[in-house]
Amino acid sequence: MNRNEKPSLLKGKAIAVGIVICFVAVIAIAGAYTFNNYQKQIDEQVAKAEQQAEELAKESEETTADDIVLPEEKDAVQEDESETETPAEVQTEESDTNTDETAVTGDNTSGVWFSEDSILEWPASGAVIMSYSMDQTVFFQTLEQYKYNPALIVGGEVGETIGASAAGIVTNIEQTAQTGTTVTLDMGNGYTAVYGQLKEVPVSAGDYVGTGETVGYLSEPTKYYSVEGPNLYFEVLKDGEPVDPTNYME
Repeated sequence: MNRNEKPSLLKGKAIAVGIVICFVAVIAIAGAYTFNNYQKQIDEQVAKAEQQAEELAKESEETTADDIVLPEEKDAVQEDESETETPAEVQTEESDTNTDETAVTGDNTSGVWFSEDSILEWPASGAVIMSYSMDQTVFFQTLEQYKYNPALIVGGEVGETIGASAAGIVTNIEQTAQTGTTVTLDMGNGYTAVYGQLKEVPVSAGDYVGTGETVGYLSEPTKYYSVEGPNLYFEVLKDGEPVDPTNYME
């Protein structure tokens, strides 16, 4: 190697070293820039999180302060609630009072006390078409068959007034295919009277009906008694079992 080639080689190495240094410097600058941006983003996120935490803490403190009830305030609220009644409560108390008054009035004025020694008045104007018979069957003309008969079938005129044979409380008013409009009276001590084949009934459930007072008017017979003609279906029961009404008549 001559003297001219040696400086050229040194010059080439110097250029290469310079290029490497420049490349390293560029990488360092880029890395520093990237790191600064990353650090900035982290700082912003931390600051934002701290701000949100402060806001949540502040809201929590305000909510807690609103929910706190001092002892004197609690006592005042309880006194207001005890002194104030809602309309529903007032109405319920009034309803209970009225119910009690009605029950007492009914007990004092009903006069319902039927017994085996009591007397039943004749319930309709006509004669007996079919007698009470529960020990043997009787012939029903309309049905053309023999059946037990738990009631008196008493003839009468359409429109005639039917009075109570004994005092009682109206417990039921119903419409049935066999006896038409039917009124039931509780006469007391387990005795019940049933008046069937009526119309234009002037009483309601719960009404007190005295002896002889109107329970209805005789109607046209139902299809079960069309051949027998206009009649009153009159049944008496003791503890739910039919008994012969004539045993209580003079």
